[in-house]
Amino acid sequence: MRKIIKNVNRIENIVQITIADERWYQIDNEFFPSVTWISGFYPKGIAFYKWLAERSWNEAEAIKSAAGDKGSKIHSAIVNLIDGLEVKMDSQFENPTTGLMEELSLEEYEAILSFKSFCDELKPKFIDREFVVVSDKYQYAGTGDILCEINNKIHLIDIKSGQSIWPEYELQISAYAKALQRSIDKMSILQVGYRLNKKKWKLTEIDDKFDLFLSARNIWKNECDKISPLRKDLPLAIKL
Repeated sequence: MRKIIKNVNRIENIVQITIADERWYQIDNEFFPSVTWISGFYPKGIAFYKWLAERSWNEAEAIKSAAGDKGSKIHSAIVNLIDGLEVKMDSQFENPTTGLMEELSLEEYEAILSFKSFCDELKPKFIDREFVVVSDKYQYAGTGDILCEINNKIHLIDIKSGQSIWPEYELQISAYAKALQRSIDKMSILQVGYRLNKKKWKLTEIDDKFDLFLSARNIWKNECDKISPLRKDLPLAIKL
């Protein structure tokens, strides 16, 4: 994966830095490991390892990278919809691996249509989207997808474009909820572009798994505690 530096907060000085398999949040002058990086240390389960065993390492990495690129484009389009913008079939969004702008694929566009179907049916009142959460106590940071109100209940929703809910997803949203500076009523994972029902989306309520997230963080700390982001003072532009 190429180096990615992304400003993820429009008001505060918060930057997300991704280098290889590491992801950090730089908040002012302090670095926090990301929720997704930490959660990745939780065991994937037999189903994942069986899937991995059926493929070569390079093939599996290529599949995961393509899925990540698809998910990123879908997330960007959904943010536009929440912000009141129109998403067209030929709208272009950045591929995070290549850095190039790409039109939505048919599969991606159908996933975005399923998000509209979710909104039409449950009529969520959006409170926030793509927001950064930070835990000073447990030293991690992450980006929540959606905070909204549905039927007078406050929902924290994580959007996934895959067909399965892996255990680490439950750890991720539990960590977001713990660091969120407000109470919520429900945590859920919204699968868009879901192929196993007619609605093409599925909303699954998640139980709190923060204790398991802390276990994963202990493993992360044992393996990665001495890792720190590469720091260099470089100019943002070069001119003779």
